[in-house]
Amino acid sequence: MPGIPAFPDDVPIHSLPTIDFGLVKADNPAEIDRLWEAAVTLGFWYLKNHGAEQEAKAMFELGAETFALPLEEKLNYEQGDSGRSFGYKKMGGNAVDASGLPDMTEFLNVAKDDALAFPEVVHRTYPPVVTAAIPSVVCPFVCKSLEVNITILRIFTRRLGLPEGTLERLHARDLPSGSEARVTRTPPMPGKETADRPAIGAHTDFGSLAFLHNILGGLQVLLPGQTQWGYVKPIPGHAICNVGDALTVFSGGILKSAVHRVVPPPGVQGEHERWSLVFHTRPSDAQMLRALVEDSSVIAESARQYPEAKFETGSTVAEWYARRTKYQRLGNREGPQSWAASRGTEHNPAAR
Repeated sequence: MPGIPAFPDDVPIHSLPTIDFGLVKADNPAEIDRLWEAAVTLGFWYLKNHGAEQEAKAMFELGAETFALPLEEKLNYEQGDSGRSFGYKKMGGNAVDASGLPDMTEFLNVAKDDALAFPEVVHRTYPPVVTAAIPSVVCPFVCKSLEVNITILRIFTRRLGLPEGTLERLHARDLPSGSEARVTRTPPMPGKETADRPAIGAHTDFGSLAFLHNILGGLQVLLPGQTQWGYVKPIPGHAICNVGDALTVFSGGILKSAVHRVVPPPGVQGEHERWSLVFHTRPSDAQMLRALVEDSSVIAESARQYPEAKFETGSTVAEWYARRTKYQRLGNREGPQSWAASRGTEHNPAAR
């Protein structure tokens, strides 16, 4: 992107595998093996040839137009403290750690259901500039993202020994879910004094798969079994994908949901605004969040290696997601216990 300084070469990075989506769609066995290996060991990978560059560019432009609105207008569409994710989140609305330190981002979440049902309103309304762009900008990005993530879910279904169509059915396009497109803006945070100050706190993702587009650095990952944070370097034309909590639970721990956070972009990149765009694919709201042990001997065998209640959440997907959203909101904070209530399947809580 013109005017953006290069990512520095003197910071720790994770060398994630790069998966070619074109080969994955073509059912290339070697590429599918590489995707599966990344999903069960790291939980993160780069994705190239995904075909969503223009849709992502249009979404970034819509985000810039939206965030330029007066704050009082944006607050008319605030997501609020009830546990609902869709809508606008002002900067400082969420905690980033147990101490209650406020986040440093503003973002807008547009529900998959609202985009696909437009002009019908399923969950909520959005700023007029966003509403006007749903058919031409938001819906194309949502559809492209669904194509990518559903393709990956079909592969995971086969590798997990599940009946054909299982994961796709749990993420049915026409059923209500928390799936959403999110545009995020973080202001410049230059200087060493803010270098490690989280803009978004350490977490595992709430849903199943994330399809992420970054312009600057700042994303850090704590890979399974590791104790050292490492940056994920943005690569032009490459998305960053990761597994979320729901797939970890459904798979009985086979698929890995890695802890990650956002800190200021490193080096001179920290002098610039940071923008990111993600589509979160999440299961249908009414689905119980538990390991699919009755449907796969592979999953049943994996689940037996963990404590009995590890993958029996006792929650529907909607309840799990609302809890995590609600208790990271500073408006609901009662102390460190609120942060604990917002957590998911983090494999190393001490890293927070």
